[in-house]
Amino acid sequence: MSVDFCGIELAHPVINGSGTFDAIAAHRAFGDELLERFPFAAFVSKTVTLEPRQGNPPPRLWEVPGGLINSIGLPNKGLRGYIEHDLPWLAELRVPLIVNVMGFSRDEIAELVGAFAERPEVRALELNVSCPNVETGLVMGADPGETARLVDRVRPLTDKPLIVKLTPNATDVAAVAGAAEGAGADAVSLINTVKGMALDPKTGAPWLGGVTGGVSGAAVRAVALAQIHAVAQAVEIPIIGMGGVQGGRDALDLMRVGAALVAVGTESFRDPAAGARVASDLVELLANTAV
Repeated sequence: MSVDFCGIELAHPVINGSGTFDAIAAHRAFGDELLERFPFAAFVSKTVTLEPRQGNPPPRLWEVPGGLINSIGLPNKGLRGYIEHDLPWLAELRVPLIVNVMGFSRDEIAELVGAFAERPEVRALELNVSCPNVETGLVMGADPGETARLVDRVRPLTDKPLIVKLTPNATDVAAVAGAAEGAGADAVSLINTVKGMALDPKTGAPWLGGVTGGVSGAAVRAVALAQIHAVAQAVEIPIIGMGGVQGGRDALDLMRVGAALVAVGTESFRDPAAGARVASDLVELLANTAV
């Protein structure tokens, strides 16, 4: 079941959530069969920042009922390292490539967008706006004004579709989505992880090296449904829905409340082929169900 997403033709409506599927590592594990049977209709990269990041100190993961808390900290090679080492390999994937970028100011994000605007391998850009603007102290994706100013700053830099990845920790997620649309975003994606914490059962101290982390998986599915529903009432641009998708029924539910595409995240840690399974189940359900 092909889907047109912002002018990009996709074989089906299921993609991956940023940072939840390492295509390069998967290729090392599964070989060229990964290319032949890639589980997603498009590949969303893990977050790229201007400078390399080591990420948070370990431990980085804690399992909770129905999901995970991660405190990975966005480790990546930085813009230069990504373009030199990762992009040539990812360009070999037989699906469109969407690159997720994050910066600590509008100018940093603008530099990233400008760099990827020139790369024909990249079909679209996703702006991770969960980071505070160092100039204002406000989280760019939690404040509608900050979000609008960011999109307004980067929109002239590229003709590629711009997707704004919304934080669920905003007071009014629908207002932030509306601000992104008003400033020229082509789509929004949600939800990102919800802040959580775990304690060492023996010492009572914070377990995660980063103290707090992001909760994902089935535990946040109800939050995702509510926020996607609210955003769908506020915008006309496409929505990429994510949060607790484990099977086709979960994906269909997100589409029923307004998602045009569905992203699989935490489930891929348990089942690397989850994307293909969810897509197959979803296509079968859609053939027999009115969304």
